[in-house]
Amino acid sequence: MTTVEDRMLIEDTLYRYASSIDSASLDQLTDVLHPDLWAQYGNAEPAESAETVIGWIREATKTCVWQHHLLSVYHVDVQGDSATALVYHTSYQKFAGDDEVCVLVGRYHDELTKHEGTWKISRLVFEIMWGERRADAAGYLEAVGGRGPKVPGWPA
Repeated sequence: MTTVEDRMLIEDTLYRYASSIDSASLDQLTDVLHPDLWAQYGNAEPAESAETVIGWIREATKTCVWQHHLLSVYHVDVQGDSATALVYHTSYQKFAGDDEVCVLVGRYHDELTKHEGTWKISRLVFEIMWGERRADAAGYLEAVGGRGPKVPGWPA
């Protein structure tokens, strides 16, 4: 496999991480997270193991009506069966009972390892840079017909 092919597979791993969270398909995270993952999200205590991180994400997003992660993969450096990636992140999240949307801007500093032939995130540091809450004061969502249509397999 070439470095270009590895880079494409690594980018796919990173995007699948985000889309698994956005679609509330958290069981799919086992496809992209190394079982022995070490992760730190912002200033929270580090979490060890994919299982622990998936549980943490499940709890943190249990009232999330929808969310959207926008990732920009800036750098991927491959060295054999390990790699590092710098990924810029902007996410939008809407929680039940809240009229505002949460916006979070940050960077992922990731390490990936080939595990059983597949690239998996083995170390994840999410550096939070900015956060805010936004209301739809202009009523734009209503003006465009509201949310929809419902897409099968994605949260309502």
